Order: sequence, then C-alpha cells, then structure tokens
Amino acid sequence: MDEATRRRYLETIGITVWQRRDSLTELQPEPAEPPALDKPQLASPPAPDPVVAPPAESGEMPPAWLDEAPPLEGNWEPLEIEPVVPEEAYQASPAESDVAGLDWPALEKRVKGCRLCQLREGCTQTVFGVGNRQADLLIIGEAPGADEDRQGEPFVGRAGQLLNEMLLAMGLKRQQVFIANILKCRPPGNRDPRSEEALKCEPYLLRQIALIRPRVILSVGRISAQNLLKTEIAVGKLRGRIHNFGSSAIPLVVTYHPAYLLRSPEQKGKAWADLQLALSVLRGVAR
Repeated sequence: MDEATRRRYLETIGITVWQRRDSLTELQPEPAEPPALDKPQLASPPAPDPVVAPPAESGEMPPAWLDEAPPLEGNWEPLEIEPVVPEEAYQASPAESDVAGLDWPALEKRVKGCRLCQLREGCTQTVFGVGNRQADLLIIGEAPGADEDRQGEPFVGRAGQLLNEMLLAMGLKRQQVFIANILKCRPPGNRDPRSEEALKCEPYLLRQIALIRPRVILSVGRISAQNLLKTEIAVGKLRGRIHNFGSSAIPLVVTYHPAYLLRSPEQKGKAWADLQLALSVLRGVAR
C-alpha cells in the first residue's frame, strides 16, 4: 500500500496522521477518489451528560419554582434603620388600641365590623388572615387584591400559588404558617395602602402577632417591609439581613413579594436565599 492510500484509509477511520512540519510542503493533495474499501462502522460518540443546575450550599437541589440556586449571602447582621417618621407618630390612639386584650374570636369580629377608615365601604369583605394560630412562621404581605377580597383569604391567585411553592421548598405547608397583611381591606383599584390606612389597621396586626408569638416574621414586599420597619429603605437593601421587630425583638426577614417575582423571575434566586435565611433562624430556635 502506497503512502497516499494509507493516509486516506487512516483518515477515513478517524485516525489523525502526524507529519513532520518540514514535510508538509512536499505533500500535494491528490484529486482522485480513494479506492473502495470496506470501511469499518464507527460508533457514534456518546451523548454529553445533561447540564444540571448546581445545588444550594445546603446540598439540596434548587426547588421547582427556582431556575437556579444561588449561593447563600453571608451578611446577616441587622441593618441600622433610622425611622423616617418619629416612632410616636405610629402609636395608635386609645380609641384604636383597645384591641390589646381581645382573643381570636373577638379580634376577628372587631375587624369585620371596623369602620376606622373608608376602605371597608368599598370592599366585599375583610381579609383577617389564615393559617396556624400558633405558627412559628408568620408571613405578612401588604393588602388584599381582587382575588383575596372575593375569597376572604390572603395570597390566593397566581401570587398565592407561587407563595405555596416557596413554602413547600422550605419544607412547610400553607396550613403550618399564618398569613396576614398590613391592611385587612382591599384598597380600590389595588392601589398602594396609604400611611393613615396602615396606621388604622396596625393594632389588629399587632394583636395577631401578640397572640401568635411567632419565632420568625417573613415580610414580603415593599409595603409590608417599610410599614413593619418604619422606613423608606428599598426592599433590595432590607433583604438579606435579620431585623428585629418590636419590643420582643422577633427576628424579621424581608423578601420580594410573589407578585413581583412573577414579573421579575430573575429575582427568584435572591428570594430563595431569603427563605433559607428565615429557615436557618427557625431551625436554630426550638419551640
């Protein structure tokens, strides 16, 4: 077998022929077709392994609602917040603070009959809150929307479905936590709650917190976080830390609202880190 034929045969079966650099210029390609050869059947190269999203630092795979698990953020120190409004301005008046001694049935009845602001006149029903009244985790949103006003339960619809998935990723069911809002009535047109409306509703929420005695509060969304922490700092700067709420210094973690995550799914990774932070506090405190 001449050299040219040998070379074509080797190239046919996928073997690279190495040549000395000084001999490459001497070789001239031959236009003739190679002789018919019994070519061996080459096996197809194996398919590459599927790409799998990296697990979280805990060793678990990212939950179904999350595209990718980010590394946990390490800055968990409380953020020093200077209230933008003097604290005394947030104290309820005696007429509004007489809920302090109410039990659950009396408190719910008081909320249903509340007329301290104009919102009750325009909503279908009050949205008191739902869940385990001895829960370790309390979730606080902003205000009822159209679906919540219709069903009388917070966080239903698409945002509620996403919240349920987020809870399941934490190993919790909706029935194991308590879910409430800053406001008990739906603002018209789903507008943001006004400060005076939040102040009127605040005694009801504070009484719920006192009755539940949660180990951790998860504040979801800008309205919730800014009202609970009495600040105008953006959620992006409030999240990723453990805050202290009230005189009992209840650990409070801020995260994005599920409705915002539906509009901005690229922020889900940060929300997952926030949930892991809240979960780490829950695991570190025994009931």
